[in-house]
Amino acid sequence: MSSTAMAPLVHPTAVVDVKARLGERVSIGPYAVIGPEVEIGDDSQIGPHVVIDGRVRLGKQNRVFPGACIGMEPQDLKYGGAPTEVVIGDGNTFRECVTINRATHEGESTVVGNGNLLMAYSHLGHNCCLGDRIVIANGVAVAGHVVIGDRAVIGGVLGIHQFVHIGSLAMVGGMSRIDRDVPPFMMVEGHPGRVRGLNKIGLRRSGMADRDGGAQLRQLQDIWALIYRSDLLLVEALQQAREQSLLPLADELCCFMEASTGPGRRGPLPAQR
Repeated sequence: MSSTAMAPLVHPTAVVDVKARLGERVSIGPYAVIGPEVEIGDDSQIGPHVVIDGRVRLGKQNRVFPGACIGMEPQDLKYGGAPTEVVIGDGNTFRECVTINRATHEGESTVVGNGNLLMAYSHLGHNCCLGDRIVIANGVAVAGHVVIGDRAVIGGVLGIHQFVHIGSLAMVGGMSRIDRDVPPFMMVEGHPGRVRGLNKIGLRRSGMADRDGGAQLRQLQDIWALIYRSDLLLVEALQQAREQSLLPLADELCCFMEASTGPGRRGPLPAQR
């Protein structure tokens, strides 16, 4: 470090292993525990009673609030002690008592991107992969192997089944049951969860709805109606959609739906009729 002014600020009651790697201007709060294989990037703030252990790489400017636990062993009976990890990007906020488990098998990771907000008491299971600028509200339980795309918004007090994929800019209503894939740009709600319509407000706030003079949103609405409001089978609807030149948003939706029906995937949620 170039100067003592840039050194980490560690509270005297915190337990920080001498092998842990702390970046410049990192702060560690009272009674926090930082394990030997932990790496914390510059300007990150670790609150009181936080536990970060196992192989964890935490990027820059992250905020971890009191009681959070990151890098604990996966809650998976198949786990046999393999040296797996949690990899976290920059600028994330993990509120009180958030838990993030590392992956199950050797060479695997639980991954969180950049600029995400995980609210209090949310749980991220082993082998999950989160993109950027996602909001996960209070009390959400995300099971293992879940993938969540950029800018998705997940309402509070709900469960997401293992291996589910949630597309970018999807919005999931609170207290829903999510046991199948959530396509991008959709609003989903219910028990069981059902697709209610396009997330037009989210698309407008992101600026995507105005691309190409609104042509992308109009085409996306047409593809939505073809998939969810026609009498065609999903495979037939997708084939018909592919007969036209698809703009990026519609193409992303079709690619997601095609992949969702492939091997190892749970298939997309149906619409509310």
